[in-house]
Amino acid sequence: MTKIDLITGILGAGKTTFLLRYAKYCLSRGERIAVLENDFGAVNVDMLLLQELKCENCQLETVAGCNDPHCHRRRFRTQLIALGMQHFDRIIVEPSGIFDMDEFFDLLYESPLDKWYEIGSILTVCDAHLRQNMSDETAYLLASEAACCGKLVLSKLRNDDDPDAAVAALLNKLNPALETIRCSRSFSHAQILAKNWDSLTDSDFQMLAEAGWQHASYVKKYRTEALQNTVHYFMRFRIPDAEMLPVIRRILSDPSCGQIHRIKGSFQSDDGAWHKLNAVNGETETAPVPEGQAVLIVIGEQLSLEAIDRYLRTVNTADDYVCI
Repeated sequence: MTKIDLITGILGAGKTTFLLRYAKYCLSRGERIAVLENDFGAVNVDMLLLQELKCENCQLETVAGCNDPHCHRRRFRTQLIALGMQHFDRIIVEPSGIFDMDEFFDLLYESPLDKWYEIGSILTVCDAHLRQNMSDETAYLLASEAACCGKLVLSKLRNDDDPDAAVAALLNKLNPALETIRCSRSFSHAQILAKNWDSLTDSDFQMLAEAGWQHASYVKKYRTEALQNTVHYFMRFRIPDAEMLPVIRRILSDPSCGQIHRIKGSFQSDDGAWHKLNAVNGETETAPVPEGQAVLIVIGEQLSLEAIDRYLRTVNTADDYVCI
């Protein structure tokens, strides 16, 4: 049977960055894998960010752009059937940060998927610097997507962070959130991997690949389609190199733009080359990619489309720029 891993986490937690590292580990072991980006969003920029994984032993697929949950479920199932017939060693699924965990479990109990797949590990990526004033919706997503995981993986740990303090802060948010959805599960330090990702070893990744999952029930407080207002898309822009990173930093630092967790996307530089971008407060990363699309995805809470749009319009030079 093919192992299927699920990497969950709320919007902006760092799932794609983690998946890139995890998939490279699986490939280094000689595994034949497929990565399935399962996204409700209008633009699946994560697929652009994962292009470097493409090789003979790695196939990239996506389910994207369908806001009807029933249609989305059908597309997800169709992709799992297509991949299941190809007999991969491992399938790694990264859903949107807004995801109903029952969709994953229910599909894998259906024929013929129940004969082709076995659940490997469910891994939940959590930001080491979660805001204290999380909205009820964000707290619900954090709890519901962590409830069944085999291991929590802390993201964005800096060299000067105290891992024990970061874990304690997370537990102070997560366990009360689990109580509010009547989940009997409670997390401890032992269930959390708290390391700077640059220092992760093969032993760490092996542990994660064998982390498994746990069954945990909880009460659903929100419908998935009611939680999709925490993302805005800015597309078809052209911003000069000298303005690109400064404007991103200005948006991140301006409270009038909202509580921004992350800005990610891709852009074309003055010389025509494509670059991927991943930005959080205090850290902005770019790297070349072979192909791209002019899109920025801003993820957060209480976002102001108008405020962010004003910043980008002041430096944009493209006539067909659009934001949604």
